[in-house]
Formats: sequence, C-alpha cells, structure tokens
Amino acid sequence: MNKIIIGTRGSLLALWQANFIKDELKRKFNLDSELKIIKTTGDRILDAPLAKIGGKGLFTKELEEMLLNKSITLAVHSLKDVPVVMHNDLLLAAITKREDAQDCFISYNFSNISNLPYNAKVGTTSLRRSMQLKYIREDLDTISLRGNVQTRLQKLKNNEFDAIILAKAGLNRLNIDTKDINFINPLDISFMIPAMGQGALGIECRKDCEILPYLQKLNDEISSIECGFEREFIRLLDGGCQVPIGVHAKYKDSKIVMNAIIGLPNGTEIIKDCVSGSKDSNLASELLKKVEAKGARDVLKRALDFI
Repeated sequence: MNKIIIGTRGSLLALWQANFIKDELKRKFNLDSELKIIKTTGDRILDAPLAKIGGKGLFTKELEEMLLNKSITLAVHSLKDVPVVMHNDLLLAAITKREDAQDCFISYNFSNISNLPYNAKVGTTSLRRSMQLKYIREDLDTISLRGNVQTRLQKLKNNEFDAIILAKAGLNRLNIDTKDINFINPLDISFMIPAMGQGALGIECRKDCEILPYLQKLNDEISSIECGFEREFIRLLDGGCQVPIGVHAKYKDSKIVMNAIIGLPNGTEIIKDCVSGSKDSNLASELLKKVEAKGARDVLKRALDFI
C-alpha cells in the first residue's frame, strides 16, 4: 500500500479535523498516515467577504487538484464547504458523525441578540447568517469577519465587534467555552437555520483510492442521511456555499424533518418552509417545490445584486 497522505487546510480547526481522521484510521484499521497542509483560495484571500471572491469550492479546489494528481490520498473538509457537484473522478467516501449543527452567538458584553445595542456590530463570514440576523433585527450592522476561529475571537476581544456568530461544532472541537468568553449561546435551529452539512466532516478521495473500503467504514449512517438530504436540496436549487441559503435535516424516530430558508442578504425578504417524511421519500424535491412556489429562485437571483 502506498503512503497515506491526508490533505488539509492549516488552521487549528482544520488540523483538528484531519488529525481526528488520522487517529481513526490508526485506531480502527491500524493504518498509518501523515498530514499535508495546503493553502486554498479562501485561505489566501482574507481582505474580502467570501461572497465577493466568488465561485464554488473556495476551500476545496486546491485540495481536489492534489487528489486528482495523486499528491494526496484523501482530503478532510468541513462538509459545508464541499460543493454538491464534484469532479467525475472524485467522491465523498464518508460523512462523519455530525457534531452540533447549531450556530452560536458569542460576546463579552451582551448575553443574546435581543440585548445588543442599536446598530451593534456583529461579525460573520456568511450571507446566510447575515440574512437571518437582519431579518431578526434590521438595525444590526453585520460586518464581514474573515480568518480562522482564533483570529475572529481575538477581533471580538479587541472590541472590533459587539458579537460574532460561529459554528458550535468548531467551538466544541477546539474546547472553547464560557470559561474563556462571557457569553456563548447556541442559536436554536428554528431561530437560525444552519448551512448545508454544518457540523459534519466530509472525507473526499479518488474513486480508485486503494483505501476507499476503509474510508467508507468511517461513514455515519444517520449523519449521511441528514446531510444527503441537505446537499440534494442545494443541488436542486443550484445554490452554492456562499449564497444566502440555510437548510437543515434531522432524522429522528424514523422520520426526517427538513427546514430551509432563502432570502435577501439584507433580511428584507425571507422564504421559509418545512417538510417531513421517511428517509426514503423525496423530501428535498418536495421542499424545493414549496420554496419555488414562493419565489425562491427569483429571490436568489436578486440576492446576487448584494454581492
């Protein structure tokens, strides 16, 4: 067997994720591997909002190129960064057990969104989050916040923002809690619908990867079902990682409940809907039809004017 090389971005969170998979390969299959750090377009361009950089695969393109030229064996991604349409020679070998999918409100001085002062500055990388924040409170000044988790937290500590919004999964994985920051409050899914695949890791490799059977054994069935519905909804809507769409599927008691939100980044126009059914149903298509009937495609087209 050839040397197993895991491609990863270089942030502490990305390295945690890659090392988690490295440890799983060793623990479960006694397979040794090493990490190779790769800087992606999204890592290099930090002085512009993600939506303005444009395109899909901002955090995956260079890793996929390394997979295709066989410089790495597999790549570990935050699943929410992985485009829903992939190169013909690549596949998602596994979706790991999902961490908490919620977004989190973080502040040193204010306990929640309601307590923020008028025109408070709230940092976020995401049009999806900005859209939902502005819908809740139109006065909020949502400002692009780039960089890794530590950089964003330092900017909050430096009083550049009144609050920031981050994924709860990343905070959990890096053991960041209220011992370090005064207020870290998860935002309920019904209040802030997360991004497709948020909280899960995606393991990507070539279709002819010699360790594919091992990688597939790292797949978590429930997380794969949930994230599969979310990715299918985004695919059908032709949405990407940097557009104002939130979608979340939850599998419980043999039933899937699926929520979605689409809107303008300034929060002035919002479309929300929900469907439920069995894991064998076409829920993504059903949800698509419901939001399309409310004008989702037109809203997404107009959302591009804000970018």
